[in-house]
Amino acid sequence: MRTYTHYIDGEHQNGTSGRTSDVFNPSTGEKSALVPLASKSEVEQAIAVAEAAFPAWSATSIVARSRIMTRFTALLYKHQPELAKLVSLEHGKVIEDAMGSVLRGIEVAEFACGIPHLQKGEFSDNVSSGIDIYSMRKPLGVVAGITPFNFPAMIPLWMASMAIITGNTIVLKPSEKDPGCPMRIAELFIEAGGPKGVFNVVNGDKEAVDTLLHDSRIKAVSFVGSTPIAQYVYETATKNGKRCQAMGGAKNHMLILPDADIEGVANALMGAAYGSAGERCMAISVGVCVGDAVADKLIEILTPRVKALKIGASLDTGLEMGPLVTKEHRKKVMDYIQMGVDEGADLVVDGRSFSLKGHENGYFLGGSLFDHVKSNMRTYKEEIFGPVLQLMRVQSFEEGMNLASDHQYGNGTSIFTRSGAAARTYADKVEVGMVGINVPIPVPLAFHSFGGWKASAFGDHNQFGMEAMRFYTKVKTVTARWPENTIAADFSIPTLK
Repeated sequence: MRTYTHYIDGEHQNGTSGRTSDVFNPSTGEKSALVPLASKSEVEQAIAVAEAAFPAWSATSIVARSRIMTRFTALLYKHQPELAKLVSLEHGKVIEDAMGSVLRGIEVAEFACGIPHLQKGEFSDNVSSGIDIYSMRKPLGVVAGITPFNFPAMIPLWMASMAIITGNTIVLKPSEKDPGCPMRIAELFIEAGGPKGVFNVVNGDKEAVDTLLHDSRIKAVSFVGSTPIAQYVYETATKNGKRCQAMGGAKNHMLILPDADIEGVANALMGAAYGSAGERCMAISVGVCVGDAVADKLIEILTPRVKALKIGASLDTGLEMGPLVTKEHRKKVMDYIQMGVDEGADLVVDGRSFSLKGHENGYFLGGSLFDHVKSNMRTYKEEIFGPVLQLMRVQSFEEGMNLASDHQYGNGTSIFTRSGAAARTYADKVEVGMVGINVPIPVPLAFHSFGGWKASAFGDHNQFGMEAMRFYTKVKTVTARWPENTIAADFSIPTLK
């Protein structure tokens, strides 16, 4: 059985706290590794190493940093199957989905390679007689990344790529449930020629997180996880004078109008609701049907498909869904399903009895499908984060749009329709951060940015894209004059002349 380490100053370091956590293979339920849980002093050591590495790295030319990132990106592509296998073994994503999630992370590293252009400042010449003004974007210093279990390659790459390329150094605290992939990514950065101490990985739990949030040497914190923790991270970090972007939970609605291609909608819902066993903050967990005829037709199409989901061990191919990440999370999702029944929703397909032959100890659930869900139900208000799709019935476009707008979460939403006017109105008016039009999972590509509204996100900047470049840098503006003669004293505020 493997025992993980921390990765500090380009070297593996054994944990010294005496505390560990178990890592499991979700497909078998077997313990596969131990991961150390860092003490406050171990996290402080990583911060000190990152702080020591910062002056030289921030002074490294922007072209040299880009070339290192380019080599890093090439290594990520080369090792994509290896990274995907780690994701599958520790998280449970089926291998095809794992490959795709790694790719979406690599795309951010690829985007970061263009930093010589992205980090250009602004210049205005001769704004007054002989005076020029220009601005520069400077790195912040040591930053922290705190990442969730559901995307152990993609989200660390979102954070680390943009933090490092802008001249910062980083201490990454990945989920203790699946720590293998972030560790391997940090190794590849060193292999690409990245300096030691720039990219550090410290495994841990709340003690490690709190150390990062309170240490004055950490200048910014990026977080993705559940909303209660996101709010805690944001409030604690900002109270301690840090920049913070903290992404939380979601309850993503798909509004389905009567003119939509219902067969296409069903196809979209199957992938968006049950892909990655629903463990995506961009999963569609609520289908909002305008009219009973739409809902009845969808139930007719979806019911046999949900029952026939191809579920299996994560490394097998040709599957649609693997196990959930842990036994505890599986029970939590099952409890939500029972809660939905108790609240009076119609459980059309019950996935709780699913068992995979030969993997009876794995953390598997079948897909579940609810109909006649109401907005006052707790199962609607809260994020289930599992393979559970809830259908709601409304009588108008406005009623459906209001459901998404009024929900506490505002991460992503989609509309399926043939009406350009309806789609345009929805995209313009709905109170949600990311919108798909006939696209079920509207995750932007790396050259845009990712972020929700309301209780789905805390902070002023989104993940990746130009938003990340702004988050990880601060602006310095210089007003310059090179006079030929002695400057006379002037006691008034400078004005344009």
